[in-house]
Amino acid sequence: MAFYSCNNCRNQIALPDDLLSKSFWVKSGKAYYFSRAMNIVERQKEENQMFLSGEFSIAEVYCSKCGEELAMKYLRAYHETQIFKEGKFILESAKIMMEN
Repeated sequence: MAFYSCNNCRNQIALPDDLLSKSFWVKSGKAYYFSRAMNIVERQKEENQMFLSGEFSIAEVYCSKCGEELAMKYLRAYHETQIFKEGKFILESAKIMMEN
């Protein structure tokens, strides 16, 4: 079975069926947008974050095995047109890899 894993320790992080888009960007570069992620630890940020698409409350997302920061999860959107992102994950493409 194919899956996305942490580049650092190969811990299973997400399934291909949960990949929604490969056209997202974060400060460090290209990122993937997932509906679900697994084997992660979330740490909520105290302050809201402003992105090109609006203001969000987010949680930083880390690998549960090695602690590598993988990116973030949208907790709350403050603009009505962005509510669809709530509960979804952005994972840096450089921090994960596809395995078969």
